[in-house]
Amino acid sequence: MRRATLLFCLLALTLGPRLPVAADGIMLVQAGSFWMGRDDGAPEEAPLHRVFVADVWIERHKVTNAEFAAFLNAHGRTTPAGDRRYDWDDDDARIHQRGGRWLPDAGFEQHPAVEVSWFGARDFCAWRGRRLPTEAEWEKAARGDDRRPYPWGAAPPAPHLAVFGRPYNATERGDARPAGAGPSGVEDLLGNLREWTASALRAYPYHVDTGFPAWDGRGAQGRTVVRGASHDDAVATLHVATRRSYDRRGAAAGHHFVGFRCATSEDLGEMAPGRR
Repeated sequence: MRRATLLFCLLALTLGPRLPVAADGIMLVQAGSFWMGRDDGAPEEAPLHRVFVADVWIERHKVTNAEFAAFLNAHGRTTPAGDRRYDWDDDDARIHQRGGRWLPDAGFEQHPAVEVSWFGARDFCAWRGRRLPTEAEWEKAARGDDRRPYPWGAAPPAPHLAVFGRPYNATERGDARPAGAGPSGVEDLLGNLREWTASALRAYPYHVDTGFPAWDGRGAQGRTVVRGASHDDAVATLHVATRRSYDRRGAAAGHHFVGFRCATSEDLGEMAPGRR
């Protein structure tokens, strides 16, 4: 009995605490302050400053072509206002209509979805009962509270950690590199595809009392923020604090290097057997 107890304790120490995870793989990024931005990057990424983020659940993986095809079959390729949700006629698209249904191209079913506009990403997340994450939520999921430059820590980017430095359109499955996950267990944050957020581009520092600026999709608030890195980004450009942005015209189009994932502020604790 003592030997069995000792083995169990050693195993627990080796594995560490179980990360809170809901039944469908969405991960809890626990509330708290973290260091956002950096002082050694582009001007819009400065200054490095403390930001508080409430509890948020963020999907472990980016939305796949198979998942987005199901949404297109349910709701169509354009919004009621006429905005494209998906650039179906772009050569880079990996979802096409066959036999009257939207289907992912063979071999790309589990790759993260490309050519999805900001409007398509927003509507998909709403269909799932969720929303796009803010850029502060995204960065906290990628960074934790130790100022790390990469989701996995301070080690330089490597092929087993992230998909980067690839040829044009050379995406991969988003669940193939768990070693590159952030401190909350969210994977594929830096590489493969950049990601749409719900945020409008605003100068730092952020202040919780004034709220995080949301982009309204109508262009009245300028530009929406894109986070992360793409499969064809160079290693020198990879950093969790990197900010990119699009005006309304850019957000209304899909891109071969932009994907997305969903988030929710709803308490999913009962769904999370690993939560303590």
